[in-house]
Amino acid sequence: MLLRAGWREGLGWSIKIATDFSWVGAAVEAAGALQYLKKHFKLVILSNVDNETFQASNRRLQVEFDAVYTAEDIGSYKPSARNFDYMIEKLEGIGVKKERILHTAESMFHDHKPANDHGLKSCWIHRRHARQGFGATVNPGQMPHFDFKFNNLQELVKTHQEQLQSK
Repeated sequence: MLLRAGWREGLGWSIKIATDFSWVGAAVEAAGALQYLKKHFKLVILSNVDNETFQASNRRLQVEFDAVYTAEDIGSYKPSARNFDYMIEKLEGIGVKKERILHTAESMFHDHKPANDHGLKSCWIHRRHARQGFGATVNPGQMPHFDFKFNNLQELVKTHQEQLQSK
């Protein structure tokens, strides 16, 4: 799950793609960070959960997303190409070109690898930076490319704020 004001001019992004917020119970910083980012960027969810589970998670986030695409809606789970094709098609339908998408997520296997395969820019939120391995997700094999890396969403927010102040 992060782009309008300073990033459009500084880093060139106009929309943030947030993903799979089923983990929000453990990610205490997510709500405040997403609320801040929503003031500056469009936020979109591409998630491996069903609609009911996402709605329950979103009540804790208290953020109105610009679009939500769940596995239930799409009929498949990430890392399926179908999920990314669906998202890209839907976003293009509302005027967001693929080149303007920044896919922001933790999972290298479920998110960054397929984002690479679809030619999307990506931002790695590396919450496990102090631990070995990939946690509950599958080892992606060769590490996918990512354009930005932060240990949490608060670091992303701080970088955005610093960028705005330097203008």
